[in-house]
Amino acid sequence: MKIVIIGAGSVGTNLYHAFELKGIKTELVHARPLTADPSSARFLPQADVYIYTVVDSVLAEIVSLVHAPQALHLHTSGSMPITVFGADKPHAGVLYFFQSFSREVLIDDWSGIPCFYEGRNIDDVAAIYSLAQCLTSHIYEANQHDRERLHIAGVFANNYTNLMYRIAAYVLKSTQIPFEALLPLIDRTAEKVHEVAPKDAQTGPAQRGDKAVMAHHMDVIKQSALGYELSEPFSGEELSEVYQALAALVEKGRNH
Repeated sequence: MKIVIIGAGSVGTNLYHAFELKGIKTELVHARPLTADPSSARFLPQADVYIYTVVDSVLAEIVSLVHAPQALHLHTSGSMPITVFGADKPHAGVLYFFQSFSREVLIDDWSGIPCFYEGRNIDDVAAIYSLAQCLTSHIYEANQHDRERLHIAGVFANNYTNLMYRIAAYVLKSTQIPFEALLPLIDRTAEKVHEVAPKDAQTGPAQRGDKAVMAHHMDVIKQSALGYELSEPFSGEELSEVYQALAALVEKGRNH
């Protein structure tokens, strides 16, 4: 089996690395030259499987450039439908690995990473499942409806959580306290949701209904951020509004 991965971003680079570690012949192709010069697609290597790891906005364009009707064509998007592959690609599906990827830190062990897949027909489903098994045993069939909601859940659980870390570092900037002082708290919070439901793990002044503390926090945020807000795209006023909005959601959920 030979795999060609189109798209050398974080997902594509990590997938290439993972398949190479498993001894599966794989080539990694940059997508940008294809969009700049569509005629260059005729030089794409022949493969049994083409995996498209490009951003959603160019996926349909890139897919349309590849002509290999006998191959299996897969995208890795959490949001895009399987119908992005037209009738010229009768063997198609989705191979969505649910993890945060970075080109700077490549993942060697994929055995614990969940994979969500969808296939156009029963033979494609079997082929996609077998391909996923090369990397992980945590494999789940999921249609577009479920993948979309999983992706949104991931944005809240990962991307927006990371933004909270960035804001926390920003708030500490006017102090002598390093961000590393927050790491035991961050780690324990992540550990707790392995033990109890997120609703039961909630703590803090909003959960307690301590309005005096929350009001004081918002005042401090507004005042203390003014001296260094140019180093980040958010102001003390904006962070105070975010604090208030999140506190309101915690309070609303407290009794449900």
